[in-house]
Amino acid sequence: MAEISLQALDDVPRERLESALEHHPAKEMRSALRRLVRKGGAAADDDCHPLFDCFALGTGRVTSVATAALPFLVALAGDPDMGARTTLVQLLAGLSTMAAEAEPGLVDAGWHETWRRHLPRIRALLSDPRPEVRREALALAGKADVLVERWHAETDPTVRLPVLLALGDAAAGSADAGTVDRVRAVVAEVLRTGAPVMRVAAVHAWAVFDPRAPVRELDVLVEVLSDPSVRPRFEATWYMPDVDNAFTREDVVSWTAGLLDDAPHSALSFVVRLVDAAGRTGDSRLCRAALEEAWRLLVVLPSAAPALLPLAGALLADPDDGVRYRAAHLLAVLGSRAAPYADGLAALLDDPGEGDCLFEGTVGDHARWALTRIGDPRALPDLVERLCAPHQRLHSRGYGSIDPHSPQVEDVLAPLRAHADVLLPTVRKLLRDDGVGGSSTGSFLKVLTAWGPVAAPAIPEVVALLDDTRHSLSAIDALVAMGPAAASAEPAVRACTVLDFPGNHLKVAWAAWRLGGDRDAALRPIGDAVLTEEEPSPGAVSLLGDLGAAAARYADPVRHAMEHGGTWVRLPAAVALWSITSEPEPSVSVLEEYLLPVADGGDAYGYFLDALRALARIGTASPAARALLRTVRGSDRRLSAHRDYRAFLQDEEIRSAIDDVLALP
Repeated sequence: MAEISLQALDDVPRERLESALEHHPAKEMRSALRRLVRKGGAAADDDCHPLFDCFALGTGRVTSVATAALPFLVALAGDPDMGARTTLVQLLAGLSTMAAEAEPGLVDAGWHETWRRHLPRIRALLSDPRPEVRREALALAGKADVLVERWHAETDPTVRLPVLLALGDAAAGSADAGTVDRVRAVVAEVLRTGAPVMRVAAVHAWAVFDPRAPVRELDVLVEVLSDPSVRPRFEATWYMPDVDNAFTREDVVSWTAGLLDDAPHSALSFVVRLVDAAGRTGDSRLCRAALEEAWRLLVVLPSAAPALLPLAGALLADPDDGVRYRAAHLLAVLGSRAAPYADGLAALLDDPGEGDCLFEGTVGDHARWALTRIGDPRALPDLVERLCAPHQRLHSRGYGSIDPHSPQVEDVLAPLRAHADVLLPTVRKLLRDDGVGGSSTGSFLKVLTAWGPVAAPAIPEVVALLDDTRHSLSAIDALVAMGPAAASAEPAVRACTVLDFPGNHLKVAWAAWRLGGDRDAALRPIGDAVLTEEEPSPGAVSLLGDLGAAAARYADPVRHAMEHGGTWVRLPAAVALWSITSEPEPSVSVLEEYLLPVADGGDAYGYFLDALRALARIGTASPAARALLRTVRGSDRRLSAHRDYRAFLQDEEIRSAIDDVLALP
């Protein structure tokens, strides 16, 4: 067969073939196929990669080069002496899917006929002697009836399970009631008589075309997933096409929890029952997996807190590091509600246990943070040093992960203004030690800004940063926040170094005025910027508004920006106009527009919070806005677009701001 393929390859008119991508010409397809034929049983996955490049599965185009290659791919995939058969079957499956989903005009005219001609050999892969080939070929089955036939013929559990899951997908994609009934009969029979792991797979298959199935079969899911004796059978059985390794029981726990996304009460019951079962059997791996799903629930559903709080509190004494880590983090984000467990948290302050490899910090670090959120002074000793330790080891602590991780320095320290007298000496020392290049300098300046006047003893350390363009603007914010005590820094602020951008110079002029300098020296450049720019920047408008009635002659351009500007400038312009004129309208009406997107389920939480704060400053809100805010306040959703610890901080901030507006007379 190999020689026949080589001869046939030489006859392919590659100069007339269209490639999916210009930089992968048709000759590369022929070279890759020749290499596979020559290697035979020694061929490996890497030898197939050039073919994936040639066909460019992500482009949504099936070109003539794929049509020309199809007979050779089918022959090689079916050759028992070929060494990379599973990868070739994956490639066939990818081409089949792309051809089915592509716009008709993007599929080569000869593709469908060529596929039909080779369909018997393609379907033969479903009964190949090698189970891994049969498993990969499931994506080529096409019809539900073929899968039902395969289900009754298949004996290998590593193939039967993905066949069962594929049946669920086929039923979901079928408009034929008879097909759905046949699949339902299969999964129902497995639920009654199947092995434990297959029963869980049956629920997964059923859920695809009947989303309420996991709710009805919750007892089955909990029973099987919490049985320690069944755990090894998942890794022996739960394989999926196009995935090299088996799924673990913990993987399936996570996947199963996802089936309950539209049934949050059942999802909460699922994780609570798994945690309880894990505690009875000492199954730490199950407990970790269940806590991870508990976290994912809690980060979006405030109503999950009452059920999860006592679980986390009890798990502080668990012997497993990963369990204690997750429990401490969960209590930390719950804030003051974790107060009943303060003693348990305090007992963990020196706990060196860590979570998994992607997590950061120790059990003790998260226990300490939890105590700060409760307001317990036992967290204060060594707090600043412990917070800064990760910064000293890492160049960056930016996250894209939703998994538990250590909070940023400012997120921990900023709320601790009442303890500034205890914490400030260490902050000042680290600012002096770190200086201009310090990894925590930016965070400390945010903390000092949040602390305001009580941070005034740090004025010398902040002034020392005014010549560093990386920190000078943040240093200005900190000095202004300190108030009259920082007036002596006004000459240094006027002379500070900033990047040569107009907005930066406006901010310096504004800060110098706030620290006791000449008001007109700030008003002229800020007002002129608002007056002359086609659309003034939000920053300039905000600075002008801070000057209040003194900026009265600029009220018209501010009004124009409020009425005709973009989303980013209308809000600060509304606040500035009120500040200049002292008239609530039309500013209040504009600000209330920024409440609507969140009330409608959107995630523009930044604008929402800014509008709430502005309404509280102005001191009035319409009855319609109040009704809207009561609805938002009562909704069971985390008011944040974040999906890590920041979701809880922003949610608390927004709910507090809602309460401030609702409390207005």
